[in-house]
Amino acid sequence: MNDIYTGRLVRFSAYDPEEMGKAFSKWARDSEYRRMSDARAASLPSTKQTIKFFEKDLEELSPAVHFFGVRTLADDKLIGELVLDVFDWAGRDAFVGLSIGERENWGRGYGTEMMDLMLRFAFTEVNLRRVTLTVFEYNPRAIRSYEKVGFRHEGRLRQFLNKEGRRWDMLFMGILREEWLEQTMERES
Repeated sequence: MNDIYTGRLVRFSAYDPEEMGKAFSKWARDSEYRRMSDARAASLPSTKQTIKFFEKDLEELSPAVHFFGVRTLADDKLIGELVLDVFDWAGRDAFVGLSIGERENWGRGYGTEMMDLMLRFAFTEVNLRRVTLTVFEYNPRAIRSYEKVGFRHEGRLRQFLNKEGRRWDMLFMGILREEWLEQTMERES
């Protein structure tokens, strides 16, 4: 079996609150990054606030939540983060979320590979049955990326977001273990 943490372009790394806090406070200065990754109104947290937030988050971390930093293989640069939150152990269901910080790293295949690696981790290591995510309707690049790794549209919260003076839907997408296995077998044959 392949390394569950490493792909062709990126690898997962331990979630270091200090490193992630510094990176996130830099990424958060880009309102487009915040628009794509957060339903709340944009804010500009300080590095110190962000580090404290991440430290507290990790201290209270449930074993059901898996946080990862994401680094490029080419230069070992931190480019994003991933979280898998198993919210229902009995049903083996989890939510997943990812973000890529700097625009120069958008549209380069990193997000697709990050999600592909996370699905391999979720279905083979954590032994999940379903992985679900949410995405905003104004993010077609992310939607295409999720579809590429096998996510299917499952629903929407209509007019959930208020951004730029307009209401937007939040979409729900999901993938089942057997769908992922089928797609993986097709790719490998």
